[in-house]
Amino acid sequence: MSVRQPSILVTFLTILATAIPCDSQAQRNLTDIPEPDTTAELQAMQVDDAAALNLFASDPDISKPIQMNFDSTGGLWVASSEVYPQIKPGEIANDKIIVLRDTDGDGVADKRTVFADGLLIPTGVAPDSPHSAYVVDSTRLLYLKDTDGDGRADKKRVVLSGFGTEDTHHLVHTLRIGPDGCLYFNQSIYIHSHVITPYGTRHLDGGGIWRYRPSTGQLEVVSKGLVNSWGHVFDASGESFATDGAGSMGLNYIFPDSVFVTSPGAKRWLNGLNPGSPKHCGLEILSGTHVPSAWVGDFVTNDFRSHRVCRFTTQPNGSSYISRQQPEIITTQRVAFRPIDAAMGPDGALYIADWYNPIIQHGEVDFRDERRDRTHGRVWRVSFPERALDPWPNFTAQNVKGLLKLLRDPALPVRQFARE
Repeated sequence: MSVRQPSILVTFLTILATAIPCDSQAQRNLTDIPEPDTTAELQAMQVDDAAALNLFASDPDISKPIQMNFDSTGGLWVASSEVYPQIKPGEIANDKIIVLRDTDGDGVADKRTVFADGLLIPTGVAPDSPHSAYVVDSTRLLYLKDTDGDGRADKKRVVLSGFGTEDTHHLVHTLRIGPDGCLYFNQSIYIHSHVITPYGTRHLDGGGIWRYRPSTGQLEVVSKGLVNSWGHVFDASGESFATDGAGSMGLNYIFPDSVFVTSPGAKRWLNGLNPGSPKHCGLEILSGTHVPSAWVGDFVTNDFRSHRVCRFTTQPNGSSYISRQQPEIITTQRVAFRPIDAAMGPDGALYIADWYNPIIQHGEVDFRDERRDRTHGRVWRVSFPERALDPWPNFTAQNVKGLLKLLRDPALPVRQFARE
């Protein structure tokens, strides 16, 4: 595991100098924007030979998906925001949490439910049952619950508040329930959070990863740093990894008290596992029997600037890991394809959230630039036609012995739901 000791400011300015000029120029001068057309978009996708791609869901059923997670019954929960990146004066925020279901097993969503609306830039959702979920709503972490079975949340509890809002694309985000039953979520560099808890005020200046313990109400900072840590996942051993949407190190191995680039006041920090691999968003681990056996255990993340869905192999190396980038799963030249999240589905296929926007969120383009897309969005499904789909258990029908058996299932999501 390597440690660097240069000036944080020098390193950050280097990142800016190498990454922003060409991007900002391209954003400002962008005029050739194709019309939204999912058929044309699909035809333009170059997909790995082992895989097939289909459209799982798109607008008007969803728009501007930011994060997504499956529940134990196979419902896909999507946090979406048409208000992002900034609410207009007098505008009424009506961002949503949407649940999508494929009820007939054909790989296409055919049922849509608005679980919650009236939200302001929700940047994360993590269901902890088919009827309830944690949701980040700008400065607040909420717990929303449907108590009457109609699919809509009718009970709201503010779990925590006081998270910073200085930059809306660095808000608290990326909700993930860990193998320990805790809720993890990320924060990015331009945010300063001061959160009052029953155990005292918790502070995080800049980027990092939070951990909330539902059983006790405790809030802790697990790791500090990264520029825009938009991705977090646990492997089969419970080890933790994150991606950085504004960094250049690929995957990052996360452990308690680890510190990474741009953490305020840090004198030393860790490198990521893939130096020179820039700006990845969202993170998932391939598992189960539907994906090719050679891919099992690989990490999937998105290069949202270069319109790619990427794959990495990783293996232990001493006290850390080594990682190698593999050929992309998806590439395209369509400028509005913005993959930002990935999730393994109940059928063993890989689902990709496409924020769909020719303009990405950076200060060099006005927040109200008319080229910004506020209404479209897609979820793509990557499957493997030569391999059988994975079975999905009925968790509520399992006794203790059955749940213990599921802890050894090849699919990591099955193991996680068996724990819950």
